[in-house]
Amino acid sequence: MTRQNQPSPSALLARMRREYTQHGILESDVPTNPWDLFSKWLFEAIDSHILEPNALIVATATADAQPSVRTVLLKNFDENGLVFFTNYHSRKGREIETNPRASALLLWKELERQIRIDGIVQKTTPAESDLYFHSRPFDARIGAAASPQSQTIPNRETLENSFRQLHDQYPQNDIPRPANWGGYRIIPSAIEFWQGRPNRLHDRLLYTRTPSSEWGLRRLAP
Repeated sequence: MTRQNQPSPSALLARMRREYTQHGILESDVPTNPWDLFSKWLFEAIDSHILEPNALIVATATADAQPSVRTVLLKNFDENGLVFFTNYHSRKGREIETNPRASALLLWKELERQIRIDGIVQKTTPAESDLYFHSRPFDARIGAAASPQSQTIPNRETLENSFRQLHDQYPQNDIPRPANWGGYRIIPSAIEFWQGRPNRLHDRLLYTRTPSSEWGLRRLAP
């Protein structure tokens, strides 16, 4: 078949359809604390050898509500929230500074699952940022310092020159954490667990934090 006779990309997209059949979730089977279910699903994703199961899609917005979205890596979590690390001067860092709210998503297509998180965002402590920064491979630390993330640069060579200069400057593996690089913690007010089901009748269980800081649970229509 020649390209002229092939369906258009839009036609191909319209035909794409997959039936979800792996799992289901019922209110009677889930814990009252969403973090217990979060841990269970995350560890199941890790055990399934999914490529980068900690890939966290994070949406932020400017003060006047212009959104932007990107993928970061989830590096820690507990009942206080989800932690990722970045350049504070990046676009997301600037947006968080003026509008400290975010929505995030963990998507595991192979398990037909996703977790959506809404909440406020706070910087981690300098000690937390230092601990993670110094756990990274040396070249990754150099890369973090070399890149003026989200800023316009003349060319690729500019970035590579900066990397080489810093690599020569800190040959003893002792580069300090840049002051503009560190962690953010998303503190959830809502956590939604989505499980694909047949006939598009998907399961959606939403945990929301109550005024007393407990968690309420309800089912959403797909």
